[in-house]
Amino acid sequence: MRLQFLGAAGTVTGSKYLLQSGKSQLLVDCGLFQGFKPLRLRNWAEPPFKPGDVSAVVLTHAHIDHSGYLPLLLKKGFHGRIYCTEGTADLCRILLPDSARLAEEDAERANRRGYTKHKPALPLYTERDAAAALGHLVTVPFDQDFAPAPGLKVRFGCAGHILGAANVRVSDGRLKIVFSGDMGRMHDTIMRPPERVSRADYLVVESTYGNRRHDPANPEKQLGEIIGRTIARGGTVVIPAFAVGRTQALMLAIARLKAKKRIPQDLPVYLNSPMAEDVTDLYHRHADEHRLSAKDCAAMCGVAKIVNSVEESKKLNLSRTPKVIIAGSGMATGGRVVHHIAAFGPRPENTIVFAGFQAGGTRGAAILGGAKEVRIHGAYVPIKFEIASIMGMSAHADADEIMAWLKGFEKAPRRTFVTHGEPAAADTLRVRIRDELGWDAHVPDHLEEVELGRGR
Repeated sequence: MRLQFLGAAGTVTGSKYLLQSGKSQLLVDCGLFQGFKPLRLRNWAEPPFKPGDVSAVVLTHAHIDHSGYLPLLLKKGFHGRIYCTEGTADLCRILLPDSARLAEEDAERANRRGYTKHKPALPLYTERDAAAALGHLVTVPFDQDFAPAPGLKVRFGCAGHILGAANVRVSDGRLKIVFSGDMGRMHDTIMRPPERVSRADYLVVESTYGNRRHDPANPEKQLGEIIGRTIARGGTVVIPAFAVGRTQALMLAIARLKAKKRIPQDLPVYLNSPMAEDVTDLYHRHADEHRLSAKDCAAMCGVAKIVNSVEESKKLNLSRTPKVIIAGSGMATGGRVVHHIAAFGPRPENTIVFAGFQAGGTRGAAILGGAKEVRIHGAYVPIKFEIASIMGMSAHADADEIMAWLKGFEKAPRRTFVTHGEPAAADTLRVRIRDELGWDAHVPDHLEEVELGRGR
C-alpha cells in the first residue's frame, strides 16, 4: 500500500488521505481547508490526484474539515460510493447543504455589495452539488467489516468526538493501517469514550491538542460565571459554536445552570442555527452513542428558543435585553454569528465566549488573540466586548488523553504518522510518542507520499 497526505498535514484542516493498493484507490476523509487564505485557496485549486480514479471514499465523521470537499470531488469526476456510519450520514445530510448555502449566500452578498475582486464571485459549490454528493452515501454499522474497493477490507470503530465519529481500520490482508479520526475524550459530558485499538502496522493519529492539556476547571461553572457577570452589566453573551457537538454541550450546560438556579431561569437563550436544531434532534435517534438520558436530551433540546428567520436574527441584534445567543460557526468564519459579532462586538458590556479550538487564520483566532478590529463583510468592526474562553468543553482528546489511547496498543506500530494539528502541536506529540512510548513517529508534509511495506 501507498499513502499520500493530501490534507491535515502541517495544519488542522482539510483532512484527506489517499491510500493505494493495487488498482484500488481509497480516499479516507474528504475535507475542506479552513483558516489562513493560502490554505483556503487549496479548495479552489485542482486536486493533486485524479478524482475519477478514486475507487471509494471512507469518512471518519461529518465535520466540514473532513467531509466538506465531497461535492467538489463529484464535480471533478468522482463517481464511486462514500462509506460512513449512520450517524455521519445523518449529519452530512444537514452539514453539506448548509455549507453550500453559506457559500452561495456569501457569493451573492459579495456581488451585491461589491467587495469582491472576482467578477462575479462564485460559490465553491452549490446546494445542488451537495445533494448530488449525498446520493453517494452508503452507511455501514460500527464493528462490521466491509469492502469499499477490491483487495481492501475496512471496519469502523467508535471514536467518540461527535455522533457517528469513527476510527477507520483498513487492511489489504497483509498490512493494517488505522486512522484515528478526530478522537473524543475519555470523560466527555455527552459522548462515550473512544474505542481502543490493540494492533496496527501503521497508525495515523490526530494532534489537534497535541501540545496542550484541557483546563481541569469545571466548564459548566465557568460558563455560569461568565453569563452572570455579563447580564449583571446589562450585556449579551455571544457564543460561536459548531452546530455538531459544541452547541449541544453548551445547551446542556445552560439547562443545568438554570435548573440549579445559578443563572436566572427566565434568562432568554437563543439558538440562531436552524441546522443545530436538526442536529440536536439526532441525539434522540442515536442514543446508543452518547451518555445522555432521555431527560437530559429533553432539557438540552428545550432550553433555547430557535431563531429560524433572518428577520428574527436581525431583531436580536437590535435588542439590548440581557440574553445568550448561540450561533454558528464555531471559529466565527461565517454564518449568522458574524452578524452578532458586528452588532455586539463594539460594546464593552457584552461578551463573546469561545468554547473550542480556533484554527490559525480564522476570525475566532484573531479575536481570541486580541485583535482590536476584525473584517466582516467588507468592513472593519471594532472589538470592545469581553473575550472569554472555555477550553474544557472541547470534544477533542487533549495530549494526555491521546497518549493514554496510544498506550492501549499491545504492540508498537511500525510507524505512527502525526497529522491534523498545527505544526507545534503535531511535533510536540511526535516527541512524546518517541520519548514515552519508544515508537517511530513522523509528522508528514503536505502531499508527502510513503510506501507501507516491511521497512519504514
